[in-house]
Amino acid sequence: MGEYKKRIADDMLTARLRRKGAVLIEGPKWCGKTTTAEQQAASILYMADPIRKQQNLQAAKINVQQLLTGETPRLIDEWQIAPSLWDSVRFEVDHRDGYGHFILTGSSTPPSMDDIFHSGTGRFAKLKMRTMSLYESGESTGNVSLANLFNHPEEVITGSSSIDINRLAYLICRGGWPGALDLDENDAIAQAFDYYDVVCESDISRVDNVERNPQRVRLLLRSYARHQGTTATIGTILADMKANEASTLSDNTIYDYIKALKKIFVIEDMPAWNPNLRSKTAIRTSDNRYFIDPAIAAAALGAYPNDLVNDLETMGLMFETLAVRDLRVYADALDGQVYHYRDKKGLECDAIIHLRNGSYGLIEIKLGGDNLIDEGAKSLKQLSSEIDITRMKLPSFMMVLVGVGDFPYKRDDGVLVVPIGCLKA
Repeated sequence: MGEYKKRIADDMLTARLRRKGAVLIEGPKWCGKTTTAEQQAASILYMADPIRKQQNLQAAKINVQQLLTGETPRLIDEWQIAPSLWDSVRFEVDHRDGYGHFILTGSSTPPSMDDIFHSGTGRFAKLKMRTMSLYESGESTGNVSLANLFNHPEEVITGSSSIDINRLAYLICRGGWPGALDLDENDAIAQAFDYYDVVCESDISRVDNVERNPQRVRLLLRSYARHQGTTATIGTILADMKANEASTLSDNTIYDYIKALKKIFVIEDMPAWNPNLRSKTAIRTSDNRYFIDPAIAAAALGAYPNDLVNDLETMGLMFETLAVRDLRVYADALDGQVYHYRDKKGLECDAIIHLRNGSYGLIEIKLGGDNLIDEGAKSLKQLSSEIDITRMKLPSFMMVLVGVGDFPYKRDDGVLVVPIGCLKA
């Protein structure tokens, strides 16, 4: 591993430690939770340390104070191995003055919450980490700031992007894991496949100690990859899987597998946005299907960069997942959330960043090309015209976010066109 790269989550962690007694950092394996926490921790307990794991588990049962003692902020890594630590930390925070006492990290939610008696409200702040955005990994120049688009929408956007179609295909297949940045391209892609294999063979079963069929996990993830960015129902995914497996499958089985995959932060669906509209159009409320990182989807389909370049339709789906990952990372930094929109008339919007103060931006995600950009801009303008501005704000901006493009610009209709290689929070 090379020198530590500053993450967007670093400043978010600092802010949370200033105002809460403890911070819980969650996210997928290998995304950098522990490394990020280590930068600010004054003492560290590694619960999963093979040499001390059993000793730590025993102490959690009979002498938990021993585990909590140390300079603060004290990092407790992989805390979910002993779920009772949650209440012990909460109790300790209640009986200490000030803030910033503990950082807890975990790559899965606990197999059982039975031992957790208190939610931690008022004591804990949560911080969700994802794999690295293109700005964090150095692939985006960061010339276009989402914060500036919200605060100064009148400013002219300038900059450049050096990401071409071949580079974008590689970035999709590599993913945003910090450990892949220093590897050569073949090894970096192989690491993404390794991650996928571990999820299917062991992690999905270890999360709650329920044995699950690895082949079914692979079929499910492959189906998810084919339906990413859509509101595909469980029935649709089930039918897709049954076409590739003769044995009986049920809705309950699929629900169980999806729940487990969410617990280990492999998939992260996107909720629907519900704006105030002039008309009484019915808004679809189903979540869109997404992975937390596009490389998992690529691995599920067995796709390499050349495969994507030769199949631009599939690459467009993969790029959408990459773009959503980056938008989620940036939105977190702005205290916002990312939603999708679809109504009964078929009007859609790929991503809406909605901030806590009520400001929002409308974003269509396209691989590139004039026709797709025109299509995206038309959809954005139509949705904007449907919004009841007597009951909510005008959009701060409308953007077509493209995978391939040399520079950002504003169209005559006011819609921004921004290459993802220019974007930052």
